[in-house]
Amino acid sequence: MSEKNPFKTLNRFEWLLWICSNLIIIASFLLGKEFDLLVLTASLIGATALIFVAKGNPFGQIMTVVFAVFYAVISYRFKYYGEMITYLGMTSPMAIAATVEWFKNPFEKGTSEVKIKKLTRKGCVILWGLTVVVTFAFYFILKVFDTPNLFFSTVSIATSFLASGLTFLRNPYYALAYAGNDIVLIILWILASIAEPENAPMIICFIIFFINDSYGFINWKKMRKRQGVQSEK
Repeated sequence: MSEKNPFKTLNRFEWLLWICSNLIIIASFLLGKEFDLLVLTASLIGATALIFVAKGNPFGQIMTVVFAVFYAVISYRFKYYGEMITYLGMTSPMAIAATVEWFKNPFEKGTSEVKIKKLTRKGCVILWGLTVVVTFAFYFILKVFDTPNLFFSTVSIATSFLASGLTFLRNPYYALAYAGNDIVLIILWILASIAEPENAPMIICFIIFFINDSYGFINWKKMRKRQGVQSEK
């Protein structure tokens, strides 16, 4: 992989998406009742990570690791233990593994774009099987911790694991799984905001994440076509 400044790889649209994402996030925090620097920092890191993941750039995975740690701390503060466990015990380690995998598999030598990999039928079965097992196990763990909004927290486990797995496997559908996870998190933070209105900026944060992940899916489809990778059947 190329070690050049990752920001130099952004095209005009991606610069606009990144700038607008950050400005909207900052505005939502400034207009909120309480200013939480930790949450703001995490949101900006997360939005930035998604732009580079959307480009297939391993720098995005490095940023994802940092975001996972910040978000786990925030989730602990709001007693969303499912999110805390997911991001510390699953998202962060899998992002580290994905970083190594992406660096080892560039599309072309000297470039920052990862080589897309076709997901085989066997790989798909294994991934879905693991997702079911992990989700089932975590349901009882979250129940023991008396996690608020248990149903949506459990669904978040499933979508996060699936998304992380597809990211490691270098598959474009990672973005759809993360977009699904964003929707679940929007619901979770809406529920949290009903009880504590100061949580409202997190809703805006994950709406931005949903938009960026949607772009990720579109861009990875273009990358797949350019790389000549056969679509999954």
